[in-house]
Amino acid sequence: MNHAHAFYDVLERRRSVRAFRPEPIAEARLQKIFRAAQQAPSNCNTQPWLCAVVSGERLEVLRAAIPEAFTAGQWTMDFPYDGQYQGVYRERQYQAATDLYSAMGIAREDKAGRNEQFMQNFRFFGAPHVAFIFLPEPFGLREAADCGMYAQSLMLALTAEGLASCPQTALSFNADLVREVLGIGAENKLLFGISFGEEDTDAAVNNCRTQRDTSDNCLRFFS
Repeated sequence: MNHAHAFYDVLERRRSVRAFRPEPIAEARLQKIFRAAQQAPSNCNTQPWLCAVVSGERLEVLRAAIPEAFTAGQWTMDFPYDGQYQGVYRERQYQAATDLYSAMGIAREDKAGRNEQFMQNFRFFGAPHVAFIFLPEPFGLREAADCGMYAQSLMLALTAEGLASCPQTALSFNADLVREVLGIGAENKLLFGISFGEEDTDAAVNNCRTQRDTSDNCLRFFS
């Protein structure tokens, strides 16, 4: 087996999918995927994450409650986020939005259409499963980076299994509500969520392919 070829293929195929089929993934398959993700590295092997995988009735409660709370202006965030990027980072943000809305045929001036697509974040893009990633107190920035490595490992495992995913900062905008519905203690701080399942290949939004800068602009070698 050419392990390098298989690994690079998974890296290339992983992308954010924003429309899913409703069919749930079998529990045995989920267990296999999440066991693999647990191999992610972390500072001093602390493994500082709590991953809450939500499906079924509990997910449907959140799918209804989160959009309602967000629309009512009821936000509770454990970590600050304003999305006001600058310079090349803002350019990349704008390009990603342009690519996304172009794939759906939503014009720049169509504010209602753009808002409706944004609200799909809080409905998990129709996914049958969501993984909420929590950082327990008193962990901080370094351990949050560990959670990022865990999330990447999880999404690569999903891709290797032929499944799709989308990491979403937006799913941290109602942290108190998520904790309340799931019965999770306030000492666990919500970083983000990952919607996942089988890709809806008929959805226009999934034709979107966001661009990546060349490594020359993000990489330096020193010797």
